[in-house]
Amino acid sequence: MSAEEITSSVLAATGVVVALAAGLSALARRVGQPPVIGQVLVGIVLGPSVLGRFPGDPSSALVPDEALPHLGVLGQVALVLFMFSVGCELDTSLLRHQGRAVTTVSAAALAVPMAAGAGLGWLVLGSDLAPRGVPDGWAFPLYLAVALSITAMPVLASIVRDRGLSATTPGTVATAAAALTDVVGWVLLAGVVALAGSGGRSPAELIGLLACYLLAMLAVARPVLRRTAALRGTLRDGPLIAVALLSGWATSVLGLHAVFGAFLAGLLMPRRTDGAPDPELVSWADRAGSLLLPVFFITTGWSVDIGGLGGADVLLLLALFGVAVVAKLGGCTLAARLSGGSWRQSAVIGALMNTRGLTELIALNVGKQAGLLDGRWYSLLVVVAVATTAMTGPLLTWLRRDGDAEGGEDGADSTGGRPVPEVAHAGAGPGN
Repeated sequence: MSAEEITSSVLAATGVVVALAAGLSALARRVGQPPVIGQVLVGIVLGPSVLGRFPGDPSSALVPDEALPHLGVLGQVALVLFMFSVGCELDTSLLRHQGRAVTTVSAAALAVPMAAGAGLGWLVLGSDLAPRGVPDGWAFPLYLAVALSITAMPVLASIVRDRGLSATTPGTVATAAAALTDVVGWVLLAGVVALAGSGGRSPAELIGLLACYLLAMLAVARPVLRRTAALRGTLRDGPLIAVALLSGWATSVLGLHAVFGAFLAGLLMPRRTDGAPDPELVSWADRAGSLLLPVFFITTGWSVDIGGLGGADVLLLLALFGVAVVAKLGGCTLAARLSGGSWRQSAVIGALMNTRGLTELIALNVGKQAGLLDGRWYSLLVVVAVATTAMTGPLLTWLRRDGDAEGGEDGADSTGGRPVPEVAHAGAGPGN
């Protein structure tokens, strides 16, 4: 293919993907699901799992093989900008409310799924169920531990807003706990990926390089972000995008994924005096990352082949789903209950924290690129991420069928009747 033909194919494929994503996202919202469900289905429908099985392989006609690498690059750029927006949107003011419950739920949201994931990872190593090409040792169990502990902060915040839980105890606790879990989870995932693929560097050398990178971000990037955030229009947008992309490039060079650098750059964005993000900056960053994000799901869908899973894979899928749900939903529910919430309130918090969404898919993409997952495990974990996200809406509806779940067993808020302050939530955009 000539350069002009490749450009034409990429433009056509991008248009098809964005249009189909818009339609399926709208359909997903109409049936009570977050838009990310529709976006993920775009990649799966266009990939080998659905269209790829039809005679003549229509998927190759819609998205030619020559265009895939270029779409992959475009998707990674969109992903970096999206992760920058996720970092921007983290509302540290949430941590000031319901401090005990937030800390307890966050600890359970990390510790219980990590213990269960690590145990399952060690159990399958050395067997036919182990991912192919992954060496024996600690890398895969630790990666699986972190991957199963992730909560999708943007999706959770969108569900909280859409369900009218924004000013309630469960909504506030779950959103704040997800914010804290997000930060710790990405740090842990970065550590696992760095040590698993250090590129021949010793741990001491790797730690030294990471320390230099963090120092540069604090000493150089943060002042730039502060000064730039005070500007308006295109004078501000260009430098912000540059910092996000360059920070992603730096972590990529260090052997990490670019999303880690983008996320950290977002965390360093200036906030209001109460710790809440600047709504104008959040809106801009969210649009910048979300506009072409559906292109990322093409690479996700092309790596998933649900029809290629065998009988043993189905059993493994059920085991992964059971471990993921019991550890996350069950662990967070018990933690919230121990913090003084009613059983119904605690179950709502557990259901919200079990939402994995796009954040989990990004973590799976990171693991696949780092060689910690093969195609089969990647497909299985994508299905788990989609299923646990899709179950959140129906589960919340069931929990609230006899009354307001946020109101406890008798409709009284667990704070003793005091209203929980309305707070600005992350993910006010498309709910990815």
